[in-house]
Amino acid sequence: MFEWSRDWPINGHRSESTLPNCSFYFFFFFSARCSLFRYVPEMTGHMRIYGGEHPNQQILSRIATNDGHGENSSYFDGWKAYENDPFHLTGNPKGVIQMGLAENQLSLDLIQDWLKKNPQASICTGEGVSEFEAIANFQDYHGLPTFRKVLISTRNAELQLLVLTVQAIAQFMEKVRGGRARFDPDRIVMSGGATGAQETIAFCLADPGEAFLIPTPYYPGFDRDFRWRTGVQLLPIHCHSSNKFKITQAALETAYRKARNSHVRVKGILVTNPSNPLGTTMDRETLRTLVSFVNEKRMHLVCDEIFSGTVFDKPRYVSVSEVIEDDPYCDRDLIHIAYSLSKDLGVPGFRVGVIYSYNDAVVSCARKMSSFGLVSTQTQHLLASMLGDEEFTTSFLATSRTRLCRRRRVFTEGLKRVGIHCLDGNAGLFCWMDLRPLLKEATVEAELRLWRVIINDVKLNISPGSSFHCSEPGWFRVCFANMDDTAMQIALSRIKKFVYRENDAAVQAKNKRRWDDALRLSLPRRFEDPTIMTPHLMSPHSPLVQAAT
Repeated sequence: MFEWSRDWPINGHRSESTLPNCSFYFFFFFSARCSLFRYVPEMTGHMRIYGGEHPNQQILSRIATNDGHGENSSYFDGWKAYENDPFHLTGNPKGVIQMGLAENQLSLDLIQDWLKKNPQASICTGEGVSEFEAIANFQDYHGLPTFRKVLISTRNAELQLLVLTVQAIAQFMEKVRGGRARFDPDRIVMSGGATGAQETIAFCLADPGEAFLIPTPYYPGFDRDFRWRTGVQLLPIHCHSSNKFKITQAALETAYRKARNSHVRVKGILVTNPSNPLGTTMDRETLRTLVSFVNEKRMHLVCDEIFSGTVFDKPRYVSVSEVIEDDPYCDRDLIHIAYSLSKDLGVPGFRVGVIYSYNDAVVSCARKMSSFGLVSTQTQHLLASMLGDEEFTTSFLATSRTRLCRRRRVFTEGLKRVGIHCLDGNAGLFCWMDLRPLLKEATVEAELRLWRVIINDVKLNISPGSSFHCSEPGWFRVCFANMDDTAMQIALSRIKKFVYRENDAAVQAKNKRRWDDALRLSLPRRFEDPTIMTPHLMSPHSPLVQAAT
């Protein structure tokens, strides 16, 4: 391979190289003629001539060939193990049970019942097909304007829809938060799921190389959603089990100071509330600390609130929007919320994400960028009708919370019966399970060894804490809402057998150590001399004299 920098003689520019100009042009024209060489302009401005066949990293972009997507982790490896051997009650009863996917499947029957009663909500039914042309041919970066109570002009007629998407979503967000916060529909920007919402926010708030602080443990997908294509860094705010992984002022200051000492510009803080993977909610005081901190440092606060509708127990949920409404000194331009219907309604396949920003410039920019991830008008039309049904949404949220609470209680009680405990939680679709007593040593390597046994032998896909950047080995996230009762009981049965097996092995090892210690103590001290215990060796103190030859 030969390489020339941009300072070398190209198009008449002065060369500082010792390589003669004639040599450059010889190789340049030779490369154009010969298939063994190729001219490749790079992002850095260098030119390179490669010889022979070239691997992908030489012909594709850096983003296509790097590992910035974050999927080379045990978190996603668990998914692959499930996909290769998926559990099925009758078709594959010994397969891997998926407990690494945070889906809410406990209340889908309620949505199915609503759809049967409201077929006109879909343009793909006989009752709703009359609106097919208007909906199928309309696209807009802001969401359907008819869902803002205006008219859509079509070639056939004017279609006035009864409910608007953004207003319906704003009302639903308010209902989820108990009516204690208000949301302006004009500040809502639709996106292709929470993934699209997070990435758009990152693009709006930071440049490549700049950073956001994020408390650990955190959702592994953020390494892809927030970092991969934006080039933004995520720097940890280390939290610990000693205070149930709560964010403290000291931890914030330490993370911020470390970044500054490394000459990294911090543009904000990214948090999830309720927490993924902890299954806990932030108290009002913690949120006030965060709001005060970002105002003091003049940086942004992004709150991912996609699990806000899954809070099923006390303490009640407090949104950042509720906190800033009570703070007259907060600069609201620094506050942004990511939301989605994937978890609260259990419809991740609909790909409905929401960006809600108090910053006018961010709202404007996000709308322009939303063209890269629009929500289909068919989906908007359906959800506007569903979310506009006040009676249904009220009943759905109440029933969903009841079912989540019952499922978590049954699951954690099953774990307790075999000596496994979880962090106390009141929200989410998962538990933060403590398997530290099963580790041979308190290391990430030991955690991953245990995880491989659980994946390969126990056939459960649970996610190790190290994949969530947890600083304490032995914690695992286990999802409980993406399966039916039968599958959950089978999972608990597998865990029970595994724990009993591990406990028996530990008891046997302990008894063996006791036996060895007792045997050592019962033997006369002279038998501890290896030369005495070995019959083929003569004692070094033997008075016998060997025969001379």
